[in-house]
Amino acid sequence: MTDKLIVFDTTLRDGEQSPGVTLNTEEKIEIARQLARLGVDVIEAGFPVASPGDFNAVQRIAREVGPLMDGRTGEGRVNAPVTICGLARCVENDIQTAYDAIKDAPRHRIHVFLATSDIHLEFKLKISREQCKQRIREMVGFAKARCQDIEFSPEDAGRSDRAFLTEALAVAIEAGATTLNIPDTVGYNTPQQYGELIRYLRENTRGADSVVWSTHCHNDLGLATANSLAGVSNGARQVEVAMNGIGERAGNTALEEVVMNVHTHPQVYPVHHTINTRLLFSTSRMVADLSGMSVQANKAIVGRNAFLHESGIHQDGVLKNKQTYEIIRPEDVGVTTGNLALGKHSGRHAFKTKLEELGYGGSALSDTQFQQAFVKFKSLADSKKSGVTDGDMHALVADVRSAALSGSTDSPAPATQATQAATSTDMPADAHDQPEPKSQRFVLRHMQVFTGVGITPTATVTLYDAQAGRDVTDVALAQNGPIEAVYSAIQRITGLQIELLNFSVSATSEGQDTLGKVAVRVAHAGSTQQAQEAGKTEGTLTAYGAEPKFTGLSTNVDIITASANAYLTALNRLVAHDASQTRASQQERNVNI
Repeated sequence: MTDKLIVFDTTLRDGEQSPGVTLNTEEKIEIARQLARLGVDVIEAGFPVASPGDFNAVQRIAREVGPLMDGRTGEGRVNAPVTICGLARCVENDIQTAYDAIKDAPRHRIHVFLATSDIHLEFKLKISREQCKQRIREMVGFAKARCQDIEFSPEDAGRSDRAFLTEALAVAIEAGATTLNIPDTVGYNTPQQYGELIRYLRENTRGADSVVWSTHCHNDLGLATANSLAGVSNGARQVEVAMNGIGERAGNTALEEVVMNVHTHPQVYPVHHTINTRLLFSTSRMVADLSGMSVQANKAIVGRNAFLHESGIHQDGVLKNKQTYEIIRPEDVGVTTGNLALGKHSGRHAFKTKLEELGYGGSALSDTQFQQAFVKFKSLADSKKSGVTDGDMHALVADVRSAALSGSTDSPAPATQATQAATSTDMPADAHDQPEPKSQRFVLRHMQVFTGVGITPTATVTLYDAQAGRDVTDVALAQNGPIEAVYSAIQRITGLQIELLNFSVSATSEGQDTLGKVAVRVAHAGSTQQAQEAGKTEGTLTAYGAEPKFTGLSTNVDIITASANAYLTALNRLVAHDASQTRASQQERNVNI
């Protein structure tokens, strides 16, 4: 018999502190739903006190994701709702705000932290050790009076005096903490050091047997996973992790690495997990797409090359027996190796079966999203000679999800002759059985691009403006290529001044007819400067140092078309944004644990 390993996911809190990553509320909810389906035990949804927008994001996750049981029941599953956790400093307002944000979830937790290292006490907090223990006693007790599930973290534990640390942790236990999390805040420890620290604290802290011990390791020296596993081997029964290992600086412990280590070595680690490992790859893709943090090709478990074998010797061995060079079956993490080929004659059932194989079963897609993905699939299958690949399927799902997250109006855009023709005789009958989707504010009607060597790129674009109820056409020139011309024309039509923060394009498979996937992130032009000029004016968008950012993603065999649609998706989200939901900037949310 082994103990249950509690998987505490902090993708939406610590992971979001990655430089350049800002998830809006809808993106956070979408990721939280996927994490719940994945089977994580705890979701640290954010830092509610940072701003009203951050509070709203955590509260909506508590209300909308907290009760969900999709994918969480059955043998080997957690069989309980996910615990929604909010972070708080040892300050009464922080703790009360965190509780108010998470209290509607069936299972909820307050995560309280305070630094315990002498360097933090002297130079940051400017308090003595005794004052530190007194604050822990008061604030953990304050949290316990509101919530039964309390986690306490001594910030910079890895550099704290061990004797004092045991005293501070004993105070937290006496005050009502149920989980003690030991952070290696700056990623300094080695596996031997960190494992010894966990063992020492468990053996020398008064009341240690009454709490769950937890690891929280950063990857500054590339040892986050090793340190977390060393902690587990020495008695920790919770690991704090982030999908794809995203996080501040070099990142956090990667969820998929810890889970698959435990999965692959059931006789080595004294714990078992209840994660649905077949959803790891699809979850990784979602987090990468929405965060804009691409997964490196040779990333363990979820990288593109994780199960590729280039060496002739390796290929020969794998063909004879996969176990010669594969210690993990690709299908166990959601990388399919089946022979079900999809083409233009494939129907809805085959399409649905493939989606389920790729980790998009259950409620991963709504009925409307499924139908939209099916129509896109049929269109793609008609244009590709080599068939639709798994990479194409993942991209189609990401495309549909991105469009669903963009703003919409109550009335759909009227169909044109061109769109009617595209969905008539060249589609099977079952492709038409879909609900009429709500339209976005701006819809791409027509686009003509003129470009070449030695000439100035020109783009003529026609958009349907759902608010005005009419088509609008404009033209623009550019010095730096056809995509800049298209974006300039769109800006002229919409009247918006947009700053393009990030643009990336990638192929979803091989061959000349592969899909191109374009991802963009935009913001209002000059919003950073405006925020600095406005300072902390109450009641404004910049009151909390906020700079709303909006992502868009689209796929097409024509990358200029994909670029235009991705840009429009981001713009639609921008124009539909509710200013009251603006979240704090990364600097305001940045918490070093």
